[in-house]
Amino acid sequence: MTSRQKDLARIVSALEVAGNVYRSRSDGSLRVERKSGGDPVTDAERDVNQLLFEMLVGPGEGWLSEESVDNTERLDCSRVWLVDPLDGTKEYISGIPEWCISIALLEEGKLVAGGVLNPVTGELFYGSGGAGIVYRNGSASNPETDVLLSQPPLVLGSRSEFGRGEWERFRDLPVRLQPMGSVAYKLARVAARKADATWTLVPKHEWDVAAGVALLLAAGGYVVRSDGLAPVFNQRDPLFPGLIGFSGSSIERFRPFVEGVTRQPAFRDCLPWANVLNHLSLRL
Repeated sequence: MTSRQKDLARIVSALEVAGNVYRSRSDGSLRVERKSGGDPVTDAERDVNQLLFEMLVGPGEGWLSEESVDNTERLDCSRVWLVDPLDGTKEYISGIPEWCISIALLEEGKLVAGGVLNPVTGELFYGSGGAGIVYRNGSASNPETDVLLSQPPLVLGSRSEFGRGEWERFRDLPVRLQPMGSVAYKLARVAARKADATWTLVPKHEWDVAAGVALLLAAGGYVVRSDGLAPVFNQRDPLFPGLIGFSGSSIERFRPFVEGVTRQPAFRDCLPWANVLNHLSLRL
């Protein structure tokens, strides 16, 4: 087993153990609190956060997680774990099966491995650069088919952004829109060819997107920040202005949409469509 295979095995094992923790918790025993900014947090995800730290972090390795106080010593580490023990807390509390556990490994500034698990659906995504990704569907019913067989392209958007009406501007464009919870889950589904693209119109933290970005890049996809820059991880300020990603397999199908958007002034300041179009031209 290579060192990278060991990293992936470590990620998968941690995801599976953490998933069992969530499955063992009943709604009645769940305690929900509010963070200083008003976002909800549960005792379950705090327990999982500690579990993941103990299972993943080795000597000299850094750690960045939504549920841990940030330690800037990570900035000097060659290997850093970027973790969200529960991405999609609102969906988790509401019983909507669109939340996940998200783990990514950064080595010498590059995302080298990632994994995402949805404990409700049993979907497990994991992979590393150069080796592609693995998608396992633990559901015994309703097997999914490859989304690329259908038209038009499927775009996953934030359930919260849909609720605020921020996606109405895309309604008349030649794509299918589907609201969904966790951003890590959305990115993983795009990487696994269950959707063509996803983007967020609001800022996201590194721990929200690192595993999904790792999977998407491993699958040959494309990711860019909403300011047009490539995402760089393990920064002192771990907040991104926003993110857009699409499957490498969907490039040709997605091109007419991007070309249409770039011709409409109303969309030019929304996301870096010109950057995406330039990338499409290079890839085709």
